Amino acid sequence: MIVTEDDVCKEKTFDPTDIEQNKTMAALAYILFFLPLIACKDSEYGRFHANQGLLLLIISVVGSIVISIVSSTLIAFTWHLFWFTSLLHGAFGLLIIFLVITGFINGLNGKAKQLPIIGQIQIIK
Repeated sequence: MIVTEDDVCKEKTFDPTDIEQNKTMAALAYILFFLPLIACKDSEYGRFHANQGLLLLIISVVGSIVISIVSSTLIAFTWHLFWFTSLLHGAFGLLIIFLVITGFINGLNGKAKQLPIIGQIQIIK
């Protein structure tokens, strides 16, 4: 299967009134993923962004744990790799911040673009 750019950043379409009424909650889903699930239960647009926010939370927690384990292991072998592990933590943090800002802006602008790499996974239906 060939993956094109359109497949990676696929944008879903939702009811325009749903989007207009729930833009703020959709954007806030990237800070607290469950807000749209509480504030706008019937909104498909809100659920879409809540799902993206939950995926981002899971990836950030799991990624931080994995990087911490790798860092601890590398530093245990040699102290000279401390700079590398610090760089790894920083790069991962910047990636997460970039994805949060991207999702937040997409939510506010009424767009339903999936996050790169992880966006096609659907936990909240």
